[in-house]
Amino acid sequence: MIPLAKPGVSRAVHLFAAPFLWTAVGSYLVVRGWGWLGADQGRWLLIVAAVAGTLKSMFILDRMARRSLQRIVLFKDNTCLGAVYSWKTWLLVLVMMTAGWLVRTITQPGPMIGTLYCTVGWSLCLSSRLGWLEWFRHVHAITESY
Repeated sequence: MIPLAKPGVSRAVHLFAAPFLWTAVGSYLVVRGWGWLGADQGRWLLIVAAVAGTLKSMFILDRMARRSLQRIVLFKDNTCLGAVYSWKTWLLVLVMMTAGWLVRTITQPGPMIGTLYCTVGWSLCLSSRLGWLEWFRHVHAITESY
C-alpha cells in the first residue's frame, strides 16, 4: 500500500491561501447577493449590507483573521495546506454552507437573502485585508533578505 503524501506547503503559501479564500468566497457571495437585491431597492440594501458587513468585519471577523494569522506565522514549512484554518473554522464553514443551502431551499431568494449574502461577502472581503497585509510583509521580508 502506497502512503498518501500530505499536501505540505510553505508558510508563504498558507499566508496567501488564507486571505485568498476569504476574498474569493466573499466576492462570490457579493455577486450572488447582488443578483437577488433587485433594481429598485437594491442600491439602498447594498448600503445597508456594506454598513452591516463593515461592523461584522471590525467586531467579529478581524479578530478571527488575526488569530488565524498568528497560527500560520508559527507554522513550519511543509505544514499541510488544510491547516490554513483550524478544524473549528472548517466546521464553521460547513455550518455556514449548510445554512446557506437551507435558506435558499426553504425560501425564494430575494432582497432579504441578497442583503444577507452581500453583508457576509463584504465582511469577508474587508477582513481579508489583514491576511493580504501579513502575506505582503512576509514576502517582502523574504525578498529583502536576498
